[in-house]
Amino acid sequence: MINTFVGNLGHFAVIVSFVSSLVTAFAYYQYIKATELEKANWRRFSRSFFYIHAVASVTVAFALFEIIYNHRFEYFYAYSHSSKALPVHYMISSFWEGQEGAFILWIFWNVVLGLVLIHTNKFWEGPVMIVFSLVQAFLVSMILGVVIGDLKIGSSPFILLRDMMDAPIFEMNPDFVPEDGTGLNPLLQNIWMVIHPPTLFLGYASTLVPFAFLMGGLATKKYTEWVRPALPWAQFSAMILGMGIIMGAYWAYVTLNFGGYWNWDPVENAVYVPWLIMVAAIHTMITFKKSSTALKSSIVLVIASFVLVLYATFLVRSGVLGDSSVHSFTDLGLSGQLLIYMLFFLFVAIFLAAKNWKHIPTSEKEASVYSREFWIFIGATTLALMAFQVILPTSIPVWNALVESFGGISNLAPPADQIGFYTKFQLWFAVAVALLTAVGQFFWWNKMDSKALREALVTPYVISVVLSAIIIITGKVFDITYIIVVLAGTFTIVANATILIRLLKKSSFKLAGGSLAHIGLGMILIGVMFSSGYSEVISYNMSGLTYSNSWEDEMNKEHVLLWINKPTQIKDYTAIYRGRQKKVVGVPGYVNVNLMESTGNVNEAVALNDIEKNGKTYFKKGDTLKIVLEENDYFQIDYYQNDELKFTLNPMSQFNSSMGLISSPDSKRYLTKDLYTFVSAINDFEDPEWKEDEIFEVSPGEQFFIADFVTQFEGAEVLKEIDGMQLNDGDIAVRANLSVMDYDIEKKLQPVFIIRGNQVGKIPAIDNELGVKVELENILPEQNKFSFKVNRYQKDYVVLKAILKPQINILWIGTIIMLIGFTVAIYRRYDEFSKMRDKGLEGS
Repeated sequence: MINTFVGNLGHFAVIVSFVSSLVTAFAYYQYIKATELEKANWRRFSRSFFYIHAVASVTVAFALFEIIYNHRFEYFYAYSHSSKALPVHYMISSFWEGQEGAFILWIFWNVVLGLVLIHTNKFWEGPVMIVFSLVQAFLVSMILGVVIGDLKIGSSPFILLRDMMDAPIFEMNPDFVPEDGTGLNPLLQNIWMVIHPPTLFLGYASTLVPFAFLMGGLATKKYTEWVRPALPWAQFSAMILGMGIIMGAYWAYVTLNFGGYWNWDPVENAVYVPWLIMVAAIHTMITFKKSSTALKSSIVLVIASFVLVLYATFLVRSGVLGDSSVHSFTDLGLSGQLLIYMLFFLFVAIFLAAKNWKHIPTSEKEASVYSREFWIFIGATTLALMAFQVILPTSIPVWNALVESFGGISNLAPPADQIGFYTKFQLWFAVAVALLTAVGQFFWWNKMDSKALREALVTPYVISVVLSAIIIITGKVFDITYIIVVLAGTFTIVANATILIRLLKKSSFKLAGGSLAHIGLGMILIGVMFSSGYSEVISYNMSGLTYSNSWEDEMNKEHVLLWINKPTQIKDYTAIYRGRQKKVVGVPGYVNVNLMESTGNVNEAVALNDIEKNGKTYFKKGDTLKIVLEENDYFQIDYYQNDELKFTLNPMSQFNSSMGLISSPDSKRYLTKDLYTFVSAINDFEDPEWKEDEIFEVSPGEQFFIADFVTQFEGAEVLKEIDGMQLNDGDIAVRANLSVMDYDIEKKLQPVFIIRGNQVGKIPAIDNELGVKVELENILPEQNKFSFKVNRYQKDYVVLKAILKPQINILWIGTIIMLIGFTVAIYRRYDEFSKMRDKGLEGS
């Protein structure tokens, strides 16, 4: 039965949220204009409506998750993004898989940040919350789902399936509810997709805070005072957005099978660019606090970071990247709204900045080459150029769409080799930034002239050269570009470590955020160079077979075919494929599919034998098993060296009707490398191509060959009972026992022959791994022979790729150190702001 209550509640909450955000903006505007006697009343009124907005927004999120969690497939959103097979944590992922859910997540984070600001910074509450409320109004409008004539405002997540799909079933039965939904995109069925999007959207939401302080400062003519409260929030935003980017890179590494963590996809670029600009803004804001310079640069960069977040949203959600990105959403008819959203805040920001530009303080003093202001300005400029180089080619589809909308023709195309194109520029920019951070730290903490600079840098330089030489020789780094990368990264680490040690000696750890972040940057640079530049494929095809005509030559060369149980050499390892497995609730690791049989219910099977692990029995034969996402197969790949099992990997694949084979890798982690393995092709059990029947007449104790398998007919026995079948009086059931040797594995096949009256029945023995079906065709007692009919199809196999990723842990450790640096810097700035606030100087 269709339940419309939850959907109606959610839609009503959306309307309340939208209206209350507009009322809040109006009320805070009146609060700013009010006299001192009226301010208290307007503040209470404004806060009350923001609280109403907060409750309504949370109600929207609750209503949508209730629909997903309770499998209300009468709603289009639940039907399109969820299914009964999903565990709860993947239901959470399905919440934000769709555009509407993603907007709700963004709205939620803005509510949280707004509540924090209301209760931590009363001085700036009015102007900041006006900006917040207006942004919320635009965001909520994206999920309004209101149609006025030909005008559609937003896309509601609470639309019923029957109102979205023009299917004959709804004409016959308007209350029809599907048994199940279409499920979550297989690529999003990963634990990192539970935490990566919320982190990324918190990063998106947090860019609003420094922007709101800036707009408030310009509107109230407090041209310099906004920097102090905005700076810790800018650092928080850069940290969270950076964390979201890193999580996305790690998700790509452990889930996707392109062999890396960053593909320069337009959607990745759209997040990377505002992060670069926000980092540049942080540096110019710090410079202003120290020396009253770079205020105008800070204003431009803070505006750019927020507007670029809106632009990223437009790129991802307007459908404009449909042909150039695998991550972009389809257009829900919101592209016009998204464009208005972006342009509104861009024009407001430009208007306020231009109106007040001549009043904004600026330093007339020219920065010396030996000043910290000069070096930070150069660093910020480099970061801006990095962003500019990425965003321009990424925006080519937007330019083409713009030209075509005016009737023109644009032949511009995004880079064909996007990895090569972006990397060759970004690598040198990154080297420049690394060197600037190394030198800039000395200017930051000391007054420098040419002599002092030379003396300060000589020790870090010598240490860096020695360490670089060791890295270059031991890592066999012979490419001149990579040698420069090693030198730059090592110099950055050593120079910043020198400053860090000095600060720690002075017990000034809270001043060490910049040094830590820059050390992390140097490690990231070296880690990226090794893991990408010296990544080594070890799974070369030595058979001469072409696995797939649709694959490029390189793919056929860089994959190896593993027949089940057959040892195959992969460089220094012998790899053996041992079969398919499933994840079973309550059992550690994986369970072989031969130990279970599906009951026909979702994620449910029955145990065919006892299921044991490490001597412990988890389930008995006949027990019901709960499978974790039964569509996922995990392929057991054992890696041996010198006949000793070294480790086992379990890459995952599933066949999706619309996306084909979806594969996720598994890796063996070492301190200095990863061995990264994924499956690119598998045997099709669902629709096998059977060969012609073969008949064998065999006596008990005799050997014969089924395909290439040595098969021993061990004899036959009369059965008194058969699992799953009732024998009547007079029935005769005979089971033949066959032992089949597949390399080092012995398989038992037991076909059954049944005589009931004048009728004969046969229960075949099927082994999917061997690709064999055996029937006991007849019993020939006078010849003491048994006749077996054998059908064969393709023996089980996988085609996989194995890659060595050297020093990738340097990359991951570097990202963690960078985030720690941001955290320390945030603590320092917030501590400074708190002390000013306690003194009543928060607006100064």
